Amino acid sequence: MGDNVAISYRGARYEIGRGQGFYGIWAAGAPESQPFEWWPETPEGWRGAWSKFAGIEAPGTIVAVGQRTAPAAGHTGPGAERIAPAGGHAGPGAERIAPAGGRTAPAGERTGPGGERTGPGGEHTGPGGRPGAPAVLAASLLAIGVACGIAGLFPGYLTGASLAQEPAELVPHAIYFAVWGASAVLILLGPARLRVGAMLGLGTSIVTFGFFFADAGQAIAGGAHVMGAGLVLGLVGWLACAAGSAVAFRLRPAGAPARPYDHELGLVLALALAALGAAVAFAPSWDSYILRTSTGATQSITAGNAFANPAPVIAGNIAVMVALVAVVVLAALWRPIREGVALLAGAIIPMAAQAISALVQLGEGTSPAQFGISPAQAAQAGLTISAGVTPEFWIYCGFVVALVVLTCARLFSRPRSAVADSRPSRPIPGISVSSARPSD
Repeated sequence: MGDNVAISYRGARYEIGRGQGFYGIWAAGAPESQPFEWWPETPEGWRGAWSKFAGIEAPGTIVAVGQRTAPAAGHTGPGAERIAPAGGHAGPGAERIAPAGGRTAPAGERTGPGGERTGPGGEHTGPGGRPGAPAVLAASLLAIGVACGIAGLFPGYLTGASLAQEPAELVPHAIYFAVWGASAVLILLGPARLRVGAMLGLGTSIVTFGFFFADAGQAIAGGAHVMGAGLVLGLVGWLACAAGSAVAFRLRPAGAPARPYDHELGLVLALALAALGAAVAFAPSWDSYILRTSTGATQSITAGNAFANPAPVIAGNIAVMVALVAVVVLAALWRPIREGVALLAGAIIPMAAQAISALVQLGEGTSPAQFGISPAQAAQAGLTISAGVTPEFWIYCGFVVALVVLTCARLFSRPRSAVADSRPSRPIPGISVSSARPSD
């Protein structure tokens, strides 16, 4: 075998290494073939390759094929990987030289000032693998946002009423902040879950921006006297949670959208169409009412159209619809797949919360005051009101269920072997492979 490829880590089914100008993943025991996936030979490329490798390989089976240290100047010898100078990037199979007084991280990890470590994907960890200061900061921002959101449930939100007094409004807000709370916990559980928590919180933050903007839009259109302390606390809570999610996302920028493989095109297209369908079905009226008087006269009324509102509220509703489609499409193309699924979940949960809210409202009953009729007038006319939902609501629910099912399918769509996966996006001719071995 030649010297163009060096295998650095091997697991039960796959192995990862460096070729001529790229990092690649091969089937274990068959490195002479083309890699079934590859990345450019850059620090970002290595992080992406390692993230994919760690995601598809069986846990606990990954071992280094060989570790070799080069001179401090960073020279790379035959069969060895380069050791980057302080502040540089360490290639696969190498150890990083820690700063003076610091410690040396294991192979595939890097050390920062004071000896904190970052794993192969770039995630920050403290001594003993505990979350580092940036991860704690991200989780703290999320915790502050959740605390503000919970506090905002009790004071007046809009027109003096609190969210706690209106179950149909309380339920979706409670779900939003529960998701952000779960995101904070995942971030603190360590590097393996940090990225999932970040993507989950980020998806929820992007989609709920429009909901909170629409709430603020009612105060913009109606005047400052409409806004209560609950709305202010809710907006501060959203801002803190969005900031925490963004901080966590930047801790380990290993993932990225990528062109789907041929066998994934149908699933990606189905996700995009389901998101588009949910966005379109979100706009029409969902609430249906039938008013009957004692004389037998009836009147049908629908309510809840996203465009039958003041302009700032309409802008918020449009932001929700655009964000849903954009996030779902981005998440469907995201690699590693597990991170994309977390982003999908973060976007879908708020939309599912809206359907739950509509059903909760349906069970609350309807007051004649909603239609400008006083209780005395309703009693005099023998008025009865039947509440229901429109067909558009059930269509919306169908699309949301489809998104959930397709997200589960996306989670389990990983290739189980190199044969089942796609080939590189461009051929890499003339590869001859050599496993890296420690030299004497």
